[in-house]
Amino acid sequence: MSTTADRLATAYLDAIEALGRVTPKGWYAERGTARAVVTHAEVASLNGVFDLAADPDLDSLDELATEVARQVPHWSIMVRGEATAALVDLAARHGLRERHALPLLGCGTDDIVFRPGSTQQALVRRVGAAESERYTDAFTESFEAPAGTFGSLMGGAVLDTDGITGYLAEESGHPVGTALGMRANGVIGVFNIGVVPSARGRGLGRTLTETVLRDGIAAGADAAYLHSSPMGRPLYESMGFVLVETWTMLAAG
Repeated sequence: MSTTADRLATAYLDAIEALGRVTPKGWYAERGTARAVVTHAEVASLNGVFDLAADPDLDSLDELATEVARQVPHWSIMVRGEATAALVDLAARHGLRERHALPLLGCGTDDIVFRPGSTQQALVRRVGAAESERYTDAFTESFEAPAGTFGSLMGGAVLDTDGITGYLAEESGHPVGTALGMRANGVIGVFNIGVVPSARGRGLGRTLTETVLRDGIAAGADAAYLHSSPMGRPLYESMGFVLVETWTMLAAG
């Protein structure tokens, strides 16, 4: 695995650790090369056991999986590359039988393609902890998730934490999109890019992504990463992101 991939994986782990430590009701633990985070959001990828080493520590993964499963019903195990047969068996013992590919896209900040100008009418602004409920409501609507899905994930001091920046896009005073930047060790991670259904198709997702990246660069980042859905990948590739590697998430059906 490449040095670039290693660096981005480390930045992702740092971001997950920061979120686990600061989000209300959050929990974080380490065993060997494995890490575990519980946020209590009803989303498997937001509660999980992660081992992003080239050779995952299965015993530590097993121990942490047991601890996470006791705390939340929605959780996952995440590794880089393909899951080995031994890991698949381990996950199955914990009730995780579905495999999902997670493309990790990355780029150097000098390679990002920014639009020279934008006709986007929405205002994108930073938001702090005082607006966490407004942010969460917009985030939930943008991802078309049931009310309460994300719980207190973005609550407490999360949006006031150093290295974590939340953004809201608004039109006529109404939230229409969200983004989150998580910066660690000179790398900016792009998260929570979402646009409410009524505002899609006008480039707002790109505007939000560019805002996160510009602020990350201004804060000293020289590389960026994100996990992309199939729908969003063409957008990010048009901005200069390339596939670095594919991770595997194992979750319950």
